[in-house]
This record gives sequence, C-alpha cells and structure tokens, in this order.
Amino acid sequence: MHSNLIFLWGTPRSMSTAFLRMMLERGDHEVFHEPFSSIVVQGRTAVGDYTATSHDELLKLLEERAGDHPVFVKETTEYDYLTTGGDRIPEVGRHTFIIRDPRRVIPSHYAMNPDMACGEIGYGHQVEMARRVRETTGVRPYVVEAEELLTDAPGAVERYCRHLGIPFLESSLSWQPGDQQVWSRTSQWHRDAAGSSHFIRAERTYESTVDNNRFLYDCYWHHRPDYHVLRKWARSHAVSAA
Repeated sequence: MHSNLIFLWGTPRSMSTAFLRMMLERGDHEVFHEPFSSIVVQGRTAVGDYTATSHDELLKLLEERAGDHPVFVKETTEYDYLTTGGDRIPEVGRHTFIIRDPRRVIPSHYAMNPDMACGEIGYGHQVEMARRVRETTGVRPYVVEAEELLTDAPGAVERYCRHLGIPFLESSLSWQPGDQQVWSRTSQWHRDAAGSSHFIRAERTYESTVDNNRFLYDCYWHHRPDYHVLRKWARSHAVSAA
C-alpha cells in the first residue's frame, strides 16, 4: 500500500543520520529525526505546532502530516518502542531499515557512551521491528547496507528510491557541511554527519574494540545473529533486483 510516510530504522552509529542528511538535501520530504527516542528520553517531541507525549500520539500526528506531503522519519533502535505504546508502528506508513557491520558500530557507540548497556546497541530491537513489519505487511521490508553507501552511493540510493517509488535525485548525494536544526537534540552524536559533504567513511581508530575488550566482544556475539538476519534480507533484495 502506498503511503507518503516513510520510516528508516537503524542502530545508533549505522550512518542513518548521513542518510537523513541526504533526504534533507532532496527538499521534497518533511524530515523528522528520532522522534520516538525523544519521547523516551524527554517525554515529548514536536511535530509541527503540536507536541506528542506518547508513541501513539506521535503516529497520529505523523499520519496527519503525511496526508498532503511526503514525510521521512529516521529513528534509532536502542529502545524498544513496540512494547512501550508503539504497538501500532508496523501498521503505519512504509518501513525501511539500514544496517552496518557491528564490528564498526559497537566500538563507535562505546566511544560515545562508555556506560552503554549491551541491549542499547540495538540490533535486537531492530530485527524485532523488521519481523513485526513483515508479519503485518506480508513482505520483507527493504534493508540498506551502510557499506554500500560508501562503495556505490548512487546505486544504493537509486535502488532505495525505486523500491519506494520516489524520484532518484543524484544532486542529493552531496551537500554543504554543517549542523542541522533537525538533529540539534543529539548533535554531539552527529559530528561526522555534520562535517561531511557526501557519504564517506570516517577513518577512526578506537582504543576499545570487539577484539580487545571483553564486554564489547560479548556484545558483538550477542548482536551478530540479528545483524545477519537483516543482512540476508538486504542481499535478497540485491539478488531480486539483478
């Protein structure tokens, strides 16, 4: 079913904010940055002139916004929204997912938040959301691999747009660096996106990795099966498009 409301679900540190920056550059979608997690953290989130204080209220406001123009919502999956008032999420709009190798995600997340809990890395919540979407719609949701944005951004974005039935705008693949108001609540997490002008790998080394830190090692093996579930789905889209 066609809908003007598009969701992109990704773990933290999955390049989802860079993807949102590309959607901002398009200029043809109203863009929301992590409104569900804003409700979890702050107890509220702004949608136009209104304020939502629950996931269901947020969904209703997003549906209204998408009634007359396209809306894009990027959200991270460190929290479980489905069992905290968001059980209707899979029924609303069209849901897509972005994944990134947990060997890169986990050290990056830990460097930003050394007090993180293993579950906050987010692959478990992400795959559960994807499974619920599949159960609701009867089809596997579309999955983007972040690594493909680094090796073939035009191809990866074109395939994403084709799947959703929206125009592919090659001009949106580059932009002016700078912070964006839409992500101001969590701007400290988005320095790489703010400093970028296109999809590019941030060449960073981390003191703690999955190879030298037992906590990160255990987290990696905990989340690896869920990552590979969605990676298999991503590869199945690539095969079907070939």
